Amino acid sequence: MNRNVLLTITSVLSVLLFTFHLTDDIIHGAEPGSLSDLIGATAISVVLLYVALTLTGRLTGYIILLLGGLMSFGGAAIHMTGAGVGAKYAQATGGYFFIWTLLALGTTGILSAVLAAQGLWGVLRKHSDKG
Repeated sequence: MNRNVLLTITSVLSVLLFTFHLTDDIIHGAEPGSLSDLIGATAISVVLLYVALTLTGRLTGYIILLLGGLMSFGGAAIHMTGAGVGAKYAQATGGYFFIWTLLALGTTGILSAVLAAQGLWGVLRKHSDKG
């Protein structure tokens, strides 16, 4: 399968998992569920969806999706640091889904970052060969 198609799929999937994750954060009280959450989540989701659906294959698209993939993994990693999500969320209602979403978000984020880095490398190599 074409890497750009895979990158688009993993990036869109990451946005979906991000919205599930933020919803769980609000339900569990980690986020207030305020207007700033709505505005921030919508802005991040729209930018990543727009880039994934229209700019994949371009230098700017690869750069933005690389950063988005790293942030997806970083957000999941932050939740797992320190005391982690262990007992607090595992015993809460919906804890399984919350933790599974974190693991899936980290996985799709890293895969998106790797695919974007490969695409970025290819674009930069083409430009250097021309020059």
